[in-house]
Amino acid sequence: MQKSYNLGEDIVEFSTLETNCVYLHDRPMKMQYNYIKDSSLKINSKLVARGWRRFGNYFSRPQCSKCSECLSIRVDAAKFEFTKSKRRVYSKNKYTKFLIQKPSNSIEHMALYKKYHKFMQDKKGWDYFAISPASYEELYTNGHSFYGKEILYFDDKKLIGVDLVDFLEDGISSIYFYYDPDYSHLSLGRYSLFKQIDFANELELKWIYLGYGVNGCSSLDYKFDYTPHQILQNHPTLDEEPIWV
Repeated sequence: MQKSYNLGEDIVEFSTLETNCVYLHDRPMKMQYNYIKDSSLKINSKLVARGWRRFGNYFSRPQCSKCSECLSIRVDAAKFEFTKSKRRVYSKNKYTKFLIQKPSNSIEHMALYKKYHKFMQDKKGWDYFAISPASYEELYTNGHSFYGKEILYFDDKKLIGVDLVDFLEDGISSIYFYYDPDYSHLSLGRYSLFKQIDFANELELKWIYLGYGVNGCSSLDYKFDYTPHQILQNHPTLDEEPIWV
């Protein structure tokens, strides 16, 4: 179904059939999608504030009839407190360098992505799917416009982490992060989120949109540890105001 919300863009809406949930394996899962070719900043911000996540030109959110465990979370960057343990993460990364640029792909990206997902298959039982350069482009580099960025992390000249984000009207949308498992001692996942909070405060952006937290899913329930945070209520449409509590 194609719709226009008087925002200058056509949105193609569709849903998947029910499949086994990738987060809670004993439940069915159904996803709702909006396809928007090169979305504007305005509509991207509206969708993310209503629980959607952008991957390439596709925005998705769960549409499960018997489960509501996927909770959209946003962290208040301005009120986030850096405790002693958080400062230790910065100390561990005092020699880690970073570069912000538009999303890209390279041999180094593909090798790091594969290495990370092989590691997570062994560590957490993730399903492993080989990804082609074309599929990577479709998921992570298409549709970025001027607001989509990648934050590259380096040990000297060695690429050790890739953080894909969108800089929105009121915050930063955290899309995806992957890293070199050989550098697990640096806590790069936490460090990348702390850097997002730094960037948000520098740009006077209030929120870090973390996507979904899922109780009972070890890959996603850690997000509830970042406070203060808010949870989106229900599944508002573009014509409804989102309620975060």
